[in-house]
Amino acid sequence: MKERFQNFRQSLKRRLPFITIGVLVLLFLFVYMYNRIIVTIGSGEGGVLYLRFFGGTVIDRVYPEGIHAIFPWDTLYIYNVRVQQVSHEFDVLTHNGLKVNLLISIRYYPEYDLLGVLHKKVGPEYVHTVVIPEIEQVLRVLIGRLSAEEVYTTKQSIIQKSLSEAIEQIAQRFVTVDDVLIKRMRLPSAIENAIQDKLSQKHRADAYKYRLEKEKQEAERKRIEASGLKDYNKIVDMSLSNPVLQWMAIKASLELSKSQNTKVVVVGSGKGGLPIFGSLLLDAPWDGAEYHDVAGLTDTKLMSMPEDDTEPVSKPEDGEGSDTEKKE
Repeated sequence: MKERFQNFRQSLKRRLPFITIGVLVLLFLFVYMYNRIIVTIGSGEGGVLYLRFFGGTVIDRVYPEGIHAIFPWDTLYIYNVRVQQVSHEFDVLTHNGLKVNLLISIRYYPEYDLLGVLHKKVGPEYVHTVVIPEIEQVLRVLIGRLSAEEVYTTKQSIIQKSLSEAIEQIAQRFVTVDDVLIKRMRLPSAIENAIQDKLSQKHRADAYKYRLEKEKQEAERKRIEASGLKDYNKIVDMSLSNPVLQWMAIKASLELSKSQNTKVVVVGSGKGGLPIFGSLLLDAPWDGAEYHDVAGLTDTKLMSMPEDDTEPVSKPEDGEGSDTEKKE
């Protein structure tokens, strides 16, 4: 047993330089190929392994976040699986051949579970291979069916149509399009100014029609109001009789007598002897249609008229006079 151990030690001593050289070589190779052996997958990423000698792309497994060790002759491709954004600018032609400049923004992300198939079928440059060309083609077809004015006024509908059609086409390429935004749609300045002027004139015409309709409705309202006032006056005219007016005059006289202010009352000389308000004699005959200025007063001020029991003297006719006049 001791002999075997001594033989092993002697053999190890003889081979120690070769073993040391071998370990150093392996250590050097490990340090040199560290980046190909140890792969770190960051947050929001996924890995697809390519086996050089054992079947190529692994499509049934996606490597998650973290540190992974692989053989140096294999390759681990890393994909960003977060929602990403890419801008793209291009020119399209309308139905009548007018050139329109578009600047679009596309939000997308790859299907995590299908990263292996995406890598094998499309590749890492899938954005420029599938996403942008598909969206651009859909917009070219849609805008090619529209005129310049329709393109200028229907941006939102174009976005919706392009998004729905692009999602269906790009979904077959293992990529999901979250949204398509048109940041800028630029027409030639002359065409754009002409369209804006046309739209402005159209809105002015619509505003003028609205004003005409409003005036018609206002005229109809005034006709209805006038008809109502006419009916109201007829009803009031039928209800105001002479006894009612006398009752209202008595009530007004009572209210006037309660006032603490100084007042002058002009009393009429009719049967009722009621006060005179303005130019209206309250005990004057009522004809049911008009107010007569019986007292001949047009001023609204009240005047004091003394009562006189003497009979009024009739005016002498032409050629005749009183005794007093003859004496003079």
